[in-house]
Amino acid sequence: MTLDVLRVVYRHNVNIAAMEVSPGRIHLKIHPCSGKVLEHLLAGISNLEGVIDKREIKLMPHEERERQLKAVMDSVDEGIVAVDSQGKINIFNPSAEKILKFKAEEVMGRPVSEVLSPDIPMMISLGTGEGYDNEEIMLRTERGVSHYITTGRPIKDENNRIVGAVALIKDINRVLDLVYSMTSSPDITFDDILGVSEGMEYAKNVARMVAVSSSTVLIRGESGTGKELFARSIHRASRRKDRHFVPVNCGALPDTLLESELFGYEEGAFTGARKGGKQGLFRFADGGTLFLDEIGELSPHLQVKLLRVLQEGKVRRIGGAEEIRVDVRVVAATSRNLEEMLEQGLFRDDLYYRLNVVPLFVPPLRRRKEDIPILVEHFINQVSVNMGKSIKGITRQALEKLTAHHWPGNVRELSNVIERAINLVHGGYIEEKHIVLDTRLTGQNGYEGVLEYGKGLREILGETERRILTEAVKRLGSSRKVGAALGISHTAVIKKMKKYNIKP
Repeated sequence: MTLDVLRVVYRHNVNIAAMEVSPGRIHLKIHPCSGKVLEHLLAGISNLEGVIDKREIKLMPHEERERQLKAVMDSVDEGIVAVDSQGKINIFNPSAEKILKFKAEEVMGRPVSEVLSPDIPMMISLGTGEGYDNEEIMLRTERGVSHYITTGRPIKDENNRIVGAVALIKDINRVLDLVYSMTSSPDITFDDILGVSEGMEYAKNVARMVAVSSSTVLIRGESGTGKELFARSIHRASRRKDRHFVPVNCGALPDTLLESELFGYEEGAFTGARKGGKQGLFRFADGGTLFLDEIGELSPHLQVKLLRVLQEGKVRRIGGAEEIRVDVRVVAATSRNLEEMLEQGLFRDDLYYRLNVVPLFVPPLRRRKEDIPILVEHFINQVSVNMGKSIKGITRQALEKLTAHHWPGNVRELSNVIERAINLVHGGYIEEKHIVLDTRLTGQNGYEGVLEYGKGLREILGETERRILTEAVKRLGSSRKVGAALGISHTAVIKKMKKYNIKP
């Protein structure tokens, strides 16, 4: 068929600009010709055996794909820069223009080493064929300073030859906005943590007792269990509630950037350092609470620096000599098995014991399935209002399907499943057919093992209760004051003091 079409085009002396062949389709782009020639050409093609239809199109398939790709690149917030095998720029999207302060028309076709810098990671990737992730760059060009995080990969053809490189760049300020919020803590309290199961009730009771002290808290639990809700609730129930709650994801930033954000830096500490320096989040959280999420992702270098702050209550800015005293309560959280990391030498034992003063275990959803109906009702009300839908409830069969699921993604996964179901509902009730579960997620993450060896749960909880009572008695003195602070009777306090041999 393709050869027959080419013969017809050749017979009418029409020049082909482009041609694409796919199963059942032939796309032709021809140079301009007279209307009469075009009419005869189309008639000739129509008479070919096997031709079912012909139509005019505005764009060739590859042009349509290029337009779609450009639309995607123009709409994303991240900058995208690509170069060919010679290092010459062939893609430079609008976000790259904003971050790097160059217009695309100024840089297209020019060597990226000339426009930006000869030693940027992209050029190294082009030479070595290796990618890189989350590298912090402080770039000075004729247009000023650009501070960004970049991830890049080499581009290879079907023969594994390097034919270019592509880099994704994110403005540093946008990255930091995603990592932490330097605003007052939302009014999240323990009442906002839903659940009536024994495990959740115990976790909330322990957290309430922990809140009145200034002890470091280590929240343990799988991803999606609501560890940050506990951290915020502890802050709101503490004497620090009127000061800052500062959450930081330790796994979301490169090591050097996380260090400068946590501890701050002096003016001139490094190239591109802000005039006047930066105070750092420990200083910003002074008097309040610093929530270090994913604490297991800290590098050995930062583990040492954090340990020093916890031991001495002082921070030293990068490039500075002065030690500054800070009053910060640290609440840490992790989904990692820290005990296993200790054995592997990936986490310092001295830091582990400093953080693990009061361990708080948040149970996974599969171990508190009696909470699923409560959570489902909450998510239905929340999501249906946001979507403008009137959902009356969920059928028994649908709820049974939810209850039978393993929930490796925990409450976060349940929330997503309910939102997906509400999108599919046309009536007033979520039915079993609307529940779409990801059956690929059947494993458990690496955290759960921490509860299955070593000390039993009763022993761990007893030690936690003893520590909290000891701290409360030391600070408050009388059993009545301790009882009022912990929400139990003074006689219960006296019994527990006798049980744990705590002296007033």
